[in-house]
Amino acid sequence: MSDAIQPQPPLTSLTSPAPASTIAIDDFAKCDIRIGLVTEAKPVPNSKKLIQLTVDFGTEIGYRTILTGLLCYYPDTSIFQGKKFLFLVNLAPRKMAGIESQGMFLAPDGAERPTLIEVPTDAVIGARLH
Repeated sequence: MSDAIQPQPPLTSLTSPAPASTIAIDDFAKCDIRIGLVTEAKPVPNSKKLIQLTVDFGTEIGYRTILTGLLCYYPDTSIFQGKKFLFLVNLAPRKMAGIESQGMFLAPDGAERPTLIEVPTDAVIGARLH
């Protein structure tokens, strides 16, 4: 069996699934979504799915380690470096492959693979989504 990263099959449908359930605006307000600048991106050793991102959120939050399961879709992790994306920063930390992830990288489904939503370069890192 090869250790090479195997491509994932394309997503079968882009039709929007029914919403899970409705939430109150107060529930949404609990989600702290911020702009972060990826300063480093590398595959997690001994994982075929995980990418370890080092993300700068500015002075209020600082740097965090965030893991994302996109390696099978984006094996060239350098495409993340130096770019700004959206992250959920108040998610409870979770250990994966021995590394604590301190947030969640946000990427919607796409036709072939999850879509990377880059934030414009002039956006302020650490800015909160309202």
